Amino acid sequence: MKDPIVAEVRKHRMEHAKRFNFDLALICEDLRKLESELGDRLVRPQPKRMRPTSGPTTGSENINKS
Repeated sequence: MKDPIVAEVRKHRMEHAKRFNFDLALICEDLRKLESELGDRLVRPQPKRMRPTSGPTTGSENINKS
């Protein structure tokens, strides 16, 4: 079963690549140019920060000490 959204994205990607004769450097240059023109319209999520740990664990913390 084909997903119509995926098919449309692939179609546009192929058309874009053909415009630059499948030259990856030119494709990337064009995408960077487009990115700079759109500027504030692009979403740039903040990187997720890792929670600090209390330190390295040895596994002995789980031993029942009675």
